[in-house]
Amino acid sequence: MKIISIFLLFLLTSCNSLHTGDLLFHVVEKGNAITDVTPGMIDHVAIVLSKDSVIEAVGAGVKTTPLDSLRRQKGYYIIGKVRGTDPTLSIINARYFLGRPYDRLYLPDNEAIYCSELVLFSMVDKNGNRLLSPIPMSFHDTSGHITPYWQQFYQQQGMEVPEGWPGSNPGELSQRHEVRIKGHLR
Repeated sequence: MKIISIFLLFLLTSCNSLHTGDLLFHVVEKGNAITDVTPGMIDHVAIVLSKDSVIEAVGAGVKTTPLDSLRRQKGYYIIGKVRGTDPTLSIINARYFLGRPYDRLYLPDNEAIYCSELVLFSMVDKNGNRLLSPIPMSFHDTSGHITPYWQQFYQQQGMEVPEGWPGSNPGELSQRHEVRIKGHLR
């Protein structure tokens, strides 16, 4: 139901008002390994630092990125805000992870960070309490089967698929009741 609401909001609203601490959820035009096992067509999330830049965890690790480079990507971005967020403290938390490597294995409790994990660790209230908790990770499709992509990916790493381990994903984050969708950014 929330996906339909997000889509309707996208059709009806164009929000160019970004604020520090907002989230940008990347909606792709064509599915991929992440969208195959998560809700919606969202495959990435970044945290707004300013009207000109974001902090994100990508292949190069946790880094700041000019907002203009996001606008050049295919698809569009949904703007969200975690309710109760203290933007200043949340950005301080996010900046702490700058330079960390990207977590290509999506594992908890290691030094590497993936995009939605950065959001989990960064978003806090005025007392510094985290506002988002991990959920059991899912690498299965709607039929309940782990997709061949993820089976092969983890087999190549010499590991079992971390199905059910604590984590997050950008599509699921966008649908949480703690997240208010504000509009979209092209």
